[in-house]
Amino acid sequence: MNSNRRHKTIAAWIAFGGLLTASCTALAQDIGPNDWLSKMVSAVQTTNYEGTVIRLQNGTVEVLKITHMIVDGVIHEKVVTQEGNGLEIIRIGNEVQCILPDKRSVLVEEWNDRSTLFSALPSSDIRFGNEYDVSIVRTERVAGRQAVLLAIRPHDEYRFGYRLWLDKETGFPLQTKLIDDAGETIAQIKFADINLEQDIPASAVTSSISTEDFRWFVTPKRTISHDVHDAWGSDDLPAGFRAVSVHTEELPGRALPVTHILLSDGLANVSVFIEADAHQKPVRQSKVGISNSYSLHLGEYRVLAVGEVPAATVERIATSMRPR
Repeated sequence: MNSNRRHKTIAAWIAFGGLLTASCTALAQDIGPNDWLSKMVSAVQTTNYEGTVIRLQNGTVEVLKITHMIVDGVIHEKVVTQEGNGLEIIRIGNEVQCILPDKRSVLVEEWNDRSTLFSALPSSDIRFGNEYDVSIVRTERVAGRQAVLLAIRPHDEYRFGYRLWLDKETGFPLQTKLIDDAGETIAQIKFADINLEQDIPASAVTSSISTEDFRWFVTPKRTISHDVHDAWGSDDLPAGFRAVSVHTEELPGRALPVTHILLSDGLANVSVFIEADAHQKPVRQSKVGISNSYSLHLGEYRVLAVGEVPAATVERIATSMRPR
């Protein structure tokens, strides 16, 4: 092939690639952003998958091998760290076993019904109003699959932004980013490779480590009552936040029940814990991973607000809580 023909062929492939990308983007935009979010929620709840995940948080990179399947409506999952001490996490329904081979120990604890990887994703009943804009940006390839990129942009400093790369065929999130107010990525989950909707044998979600001689530690379960009168509230919550549940919990090491108020704007969630505590401790603001917390005393009560939101959000919520 002479030089002119080769250049024409390359140009033709570039042009074809541009047309194909434009076509895919147009097809993606035939479905609205909220439709894509609904598709994503359904995919996370129902899809069997197996793959390698790269997780970035606070400058630390983890590589995880994850297998996830639904059996008779119950989650069966196995997560294995690919570096370090070889930690394995086995989940069946709401029970999680953390197997630490280097310490020859197993920690058993209660989990909720949310996804291990995708706990911060929008819920199925999310409503975008004055707090966020959501839009389709473009189509890209992630883990060898065509993905639709959605951008979720907050209007104020009280919540983070999100970028979601959803599998074009199934809506499954192949990559997610949490974005701060400076536009920087503070957390990311990305599949390096993934197999969706394949037949996964039951043995794939069982531990590869014999724990016969390991020490087992079982975390006491929380006792929750859902029939609780809302004796606390706030008239100065950040815009869009509202209480979606209020209940008491009997926590290990606590003599009296703790009131737990869950606040949400449809995407960001903040938990507020209120307990009787006569020991006056100083105001405390802390950060663990991407979660911020703020605690203070109001009279004889201790108020703690915690969530995957900016520090200003938990501070404003905690300081605004009052007995009704």
